[in-house]
Amino acid sequence: MHKLLAAAIIGSSLSLSGCVISVDGDGDYSHSADWQDQEQKNRRIIAKLEPDLSLEDISMRMGTPDFNEYYEKSGDKFQILYFRTQRISGDGVTTKDECTPLIFKNGRLSGWGDTAYSIIKSH
Repeated sequence: MHKLLAAAIIGSSLSLSGCVISVDGDGDYSHSADWQDQEQKNRRIIAKLEPDLSLEDISMRMGTPDFNEYYEKSGDKFQILYFRTQRISGDGVTTKDECTPLIFKNGRLSGWGDTAYSIIKSH
């Protein structure tokens, strides 16, 4: 009788256990909305940036960028790192319009955001 009762308890507890999946309003499946946490972290760090920080310092603070561009112009070396900061489309793919660009000139942070990016590209 005890073995039967123990088997019933174990069987019912196993049938009640399972995996919980969170579904947000757009139908995306997520375990803890990792992308939201990362966007918030990136926005928080970017809000505290100061000009002239090194590329290495930003990499230590922010980690791997979502996109990375490099070009040379008039003897200066430009690198643009893009970090996801806002969700535009729930397609599961990060695009540049969902990112904030950080512009480095000769290895130093010279600006960030869409305005800074458009100025640097126009020159």
